[in-house]
Amino acid sequence: MLPFWAPNPHFSNEFLETNGIGGFASGTASGAVSRRYHAFLCAATKAPQERRILVSKIGETLRVGDETFALDANFWHETIAPRGDENLVSFALDPLPRWVFRVETALGTLEIEKTLWMIRGQNTTVARYKKLRGPDAILEVRPFVTGRDYHSTHRHNPEFNAQIGAQSPSRVAIAPYSHLPAIQFDFSGEFRGDGHWYFGFRWPLEEERGLDAREDAFSPGVFSLELRGENPAFFAASTDGVNLDELENSRLETVERRRALGGGGDWNAPENRLRRAADQFLVRREDGLFTILAGYHWFTDWGRDTMIALPGLCLSTRRHDVAASVLRAFASAMSQGMIPNRFPDAGETPDYNTVDGTLWFYHAIGEFWRASGDLETVRELYPKMVEGIEWHLAGTRFGIRADEGDGMLVAGDERSQLTWMDAKIGEVAFTPRAGKPVEIQALWFNALCETALVAKALGDDAMSEICREWSRKIATHFSDLFWNAGENCLYDFIAEDTKNGLYRDGAIRPNQIFAVSLPHRLLCHEREVQVVECVERELLTPHGLRSLSPRDSRYRGTYIGDSWARDSAYHQGTVWAWPAGAFFEAYLRAHGASFEAKTQVKNWLAPLISHLDSAGIGSISEIFDGDAPHAPRGCIAQAWSVSEILRIWEQLGA
Repeated sequence: MLPFWAPNPHFSNEFLETNGIGGFASGTASGAVSRRYHAFLCAATKAPQERRILVSKIGETLRVGDETFALDANFWHETIAPRGDENLVSFALDPLPRWVFRVETALGTLEIEKTLWMIRGQNTTVARYKKLRGPDAILEVRPFVTGRDYHSTHRHNPEFNAQIGAQSPSRVAIAPYSHLPAIQFDFSGEFRGDGHWYFGFRWPLEEERGLDAREDAFSPGVFSLELRGENPAFFAASTDGVNLDELENSRLETVERRRALGGGGDWNAPENRLRRAADQFLVRREDGLFTILAGYHWFTDWGRDTMIALPGLCLSTRRHDVAASVLRAFASAMSQGMIPNRFPDAGETPDYNTVDGTLWFYHAIGEFWRASGDLETVRELYPKMVEGIEWHLAGTRFGIRADEGDGMLVAGDERSQLTWMDAKIGEVAFTPRAGKPVEIQALWFNALCETALVAKALGDDAMSEICREWSRKIATHFSDLFWNAGENCLYDFIAEDTKNGLYRDGAIRPNQIFAVSLPHRLLCHEREVQVVECVERELLTPHGLRSLSPRDSRYRGTYIGDSWARDSAYHQGTVWAWPAGAFFEAYLRAHGASFEAKTQVKNWLAPLISHLDSAGIGSISEIFDGDAPHAPRGCIAQAWSVSEILRIWEQLGA
């Protein structure tokens, strides 16, 4: 049964604005907050980490004479009030979030336009209002303040500081908690303080996820903005403060920057939209280096996601300097031959609990070198490449080591989840793949080959030969060891069973496609074609690849419910957009990049391009249900989803 609000796209479609340092503004097109991560101002207080919801939303009411008209909406228990969405004529990104409202007043039809953006490099969100036609009006803006961690909820409490300070006729401030920066409100109008709490905001999407779904927020008062003639009015929330006279230029600069990112031309051209989406994930850390946020709203900079996403986000857009900065940032954090899997949001010691993140690092370096020709940056990274290879050969964390016999990489045990299929609750691993996972061998082989090429270019013949010797060993054994003759595809992983000898897992998953898509090849052409055909037949959907064949008894076709229900489906049938890039690459390779093959890939891309108009408007979701109609789930904007679709789109010249 659909929730009572679902049929209205204004409540299900969401916008996202980012500031380049980890902060964001987001919400539904209706103005209602449906999840804990929605905010008028989510500030990255230690860029790009320690994100705090300072202003959860703003309420908006139009006054024309004695008449009032709501422009926003709120979810409460079994109801929505007010219903400003009924006055919403349109919502679009062109390229800023833009709302047009229309109300019928006693003085005639009134239309106003609202646009919203964040100032680059600042924790500042700006709303601009302009009358398009009709009588003059007063717009009342009411902000709702919390000051909480963006993963949490907020309740009325005695520690909250409700004191409001006036700093100038057009600026007031509130500092809700001593450990947070003060929130400054800048406005072109008047302020009337009436500070009080609002209780019981409801988050239906958090209810759907089985999580706490209620919030209390404090409102310091009402900001009254005059809408007269053609002059716009502004309202801004910031940790820095703004100059009202500079806001119109800020808007124009933001629009021009996005025009340049997209290459100009039609705002709605897929390439332009994908390039603008890609930019949202590239953020600058406090140390000045760039990193990549894995997804909005709740992911931070994850090593695996970053390295997979880097080619599409940075190289397809020819932002080689950003790519180099990202590679340096992760190289500097290498430990025992591993790059971090995750930089925790609260700034603790990074996690090093992945086998594939470091291997994708080698792939990213190779792609960077081929795209940029920048051997000097690669020379700078080379010691870390050597360090990583040496640790993997000798053995590093979690039992990750190269097998002397066949050269392949062994990783993990029944309690660890080291590949991208890492869903786990407590001691329950939903997709245990300890041993020799198929994509890890393809990535390890690729890492050895890339290091051999760099070593040769830099005159390190000894290291080049070591890498070639190990890669030859893998190539000799891989196909025979992993080939599943019964299904004409590759086994998902191989493990040593102390009782029964060698165990080969026959689950049909997308992991095998990387043995065909990566630059350095492990299979003969005939078997490449068979792998591609199997993945197409069993896993391909309009929005990506299923994580498990529907023929498997463990298949889960919907991703919904509490943490257990969702995590148990996460890699057991749920569709992921990002492996579609590898599948398209492999399909083109298997079919000689023929005109017919390119046409087919373009047709497969079409639903993902159309998805830019739903869910997270202007971006691509993290995951989708395995069963039709493949409803979008997870993050509304995922770095590797956008990256891989953009990479293939650019490659095709579509």
